[in-house]
Amino acid sequence: MIRYTLKCTAGHRFDSWFQNAGGFAALQSAGQLACVVCGSTEVEKDLMAPNLRPTRAPEEAPKPESPAPNLRDPASDLEAAMAALRKQIAENSEYVGMNFAAEARRIHEGTAPERSIHGEAGPEDARKMIEDGLPVAPLPFLPGRKVN
Repeated sequence: MIRYTLKCTAGHRFDSWFQNAGGFAALQSAGQLACVVCGSTEVEKDLMAPNLRPTRAPEEAPKPESPAPNLRDPASDLEAAMAALRKQIAENSEYVGMNFAAEARRIHEGTAPERSIHGEAGPEDARKMIEDGLPVAPLPFLPGRKVN
């Protein structure tokens, strides 16, 4: 994000944020920028002072009190249990992705080999599988490919 100081032809100054310089240019050329005071669409960038932080001498720099936490490690017993469950499911079942509902039905009908699977299903597919008596259960986490 970038902040520009803008000025209309009537001399009114105001600040506005843009995603980047190209975003400002696109809005300006389309006439979609307007003065917040008078509504004029003739708006241009005004002179701006840079926004700088003062430097600190090395001896003045604050020292961290403790090392930064490792975000890969579970922060609680619940997170550790969820990680263990995810690992157990990944090691003992096959991920079938968005084909979960179709593959679960094939296994239930006997047209596919019986095995443990996990995957994704929409709410309507999940409801229909439960109504039809398929042994399914929702998992309390997202699949690995949807996790940051």
